[in-house]
Amino acid sequence: MPHRTLLQRAARKARGYLAKIRRLLRSVRADQAHPDDSWAAARLQPAEWLVYAAMDPRDREHACRVTQALLRDHPYAHPEVVAAALLHDCGKSLRPYRVGERVLVGLIPNRLARVLPPLGALGIRAHHPELGARLLAHAGARPHVARLVARHHHPGGDPDAMLLHEYDDRE
Repeated sequence: MPHRTLLQRAARKARGYLAKIRRLLRSVRADQAHPDDSWAAARLQPAEWLVYAAMDPRDREHACRVTQALLRDHPYAHPEVVAAALLHDCGKSLRPYRVGERVLVGLIPNRLARVLPPLGALGIRAHHPELGARLLAHAGARPHVARLVARHHHPGGDPDAMLLHEYDDRE
């Protein structure tokens, strides 16, 4: 049984890295991103929409894909979980990424990024969940949405944050 669990974990990690490579390839050019902003707007409150609209189009497209996948499997997900899925990477909007930075920071595992000095693009990438939660709180977003954004990489025992983490990891 432990061998099977190890294989399952390795397979999940491999799928996560393949998804990351696909996401990196899509993220090279902002003009190639086509987020479904009108679909997203219908699921966000006005203050949340302003934060979403300030995100890079590549991050908005990623957020839409994450949210749509989540809703395919969980059509009755709570509206705050849906909003958090759309906003989970909003902390990255605090500093625009140049193409090379976007690729480089995307290749560095989050656990490693969090122990490196929090400078520039790498610092934003490493701490974007907490930064995004603060941004949302300051903008007047729903408190639970901000909490889910803060926990989307480290969900602990929160089932909603775990769901968000799972779908973000897949995409």
